[in-house]
Amino acid sequence: MKRVSFAEFGGPEVLRFEDAEEPHAGPGEVRVAVRAAGVNPVDWRLREGQVLGAHPVELPFGVGQDAAGVVDEVGEGVEGVKVGDAVFGEGASTYAEFAVLWAWARMPEGLTFEEAAGYPSVVETALRVLREVGVESGQTLLVSGASGGVGSAVLQIARDRGITVIGTAGAANQDYLRGLGALATTYGDGWVGRVRELGKVDAALDLAGAGVIPELVELTGDPRKVISIADLGAPDLGVRFSGVAGSMPDALTEAADLIARGRLHIPVEKSYTLAEAAQAQIDSQAGHTRGRRVIVVSVG
Repeated sequence: MKRVSFAEFGGPEVLRFEDAEEPHAGPGEVRVAVRAAGVNPVDWRLREGQVLGAHPVELPFGVGQDAAGVVDEVGEGVEGVKVGDAVFGEGASTYAEFAVLWAWARMPEGLTFEEAAGYPSVVETALRVLREVGVESGQTLLVSGASGGVGSAVLQIARDRGITVIGTAGAANQDYLRGLGALATTYGDGWVGRVRELGKVDAALDLAGAGVIPELVELTGDPRKVISIADLGAPDLGVRFSGVAGSMPDALTEAADLIARGRLHIPVEKSYTLAEAAQAQIDSQAGHTRGRRVIVVSVG
C-alpha cells in the first residue's frame, strides 16, 4: 500500500510518499480502507520534532491520526461494527490506503467520507477546551483564531449550549464566523478595543498561537480563564496549555449526535491527494483556514 511517513524531523521536505506493508487490526481495533484523512496541526508539529507528551514518535513515523473509511478487518473483542461499515475515527498513520483505528463511530447519514475525516480530532479538542475553560450557558467566550476546524466546532457547540461567542479572524472570514452564530471581529491593531465593544469576556481560547495570550488574560482578568492549544509558551504566562486528549469515543458519539441534529457542520476548505501531503501541511501551518483540510485517498 501507499502511505506518507518521515524518517527524520524537519520541514515538509522530509515527508516520504512510499510503499509500506499493510497494517492489521489488533484486539479492540478495526482496520479501514481509508477514503479520507484529516489534516491537523499536530501532524506537522510532530514532523518538526516538537515534544508533545501525548504523541510519542518512533522513527520512521507514519503521518496522520484522523480518518474516515470502510471497515475491512475487525479485531478480537470488537462488537457493534462489521466489515463493510462506513466509520470515522482516530488511529495511526492515516495518510495511507489502509489504517488501524482504535476509536471510531458510524458515519452519520448524509456525510461524505471527505467531510467525516475532518471531525474527530477537532471535535474532541473543542469539547475538551470548552470543558477545561469552564464557560457556562449565559456567559461569553472569546475565541482567538476562530475560523479553523477547532474554532468552527467551538463556535457551534458553544451556541448549542447557550454560550455567546466572540470570534476573531481575518477580514475574509468575518461573514463565515457570523454564519456560525459568533460576534465577529478582526485581529490586528486595536483588536482588544473592538472585542470590548462587543461585550464582557468571561473566558477565552487561543486556537492560533498568535502571541495574544497577555491580551486574553487582560480581557478575562484571570489567567485561569484562558486555555491555549497552540502556544507552547502559555504556561510561562500562567495559562494552561491543553494538549492531552480526552475520550475520543465519547467525542465521536457527541459529534455524530450534533451532526445528526443539524447543530454541527464543518466545511472542507481544500482537499489534497496523498502525494500532496507536504503541501497540505504547509497550508495547515500557514493558518487562515476556513473549516478543514483533508487528504482524499483512492483505494483499489
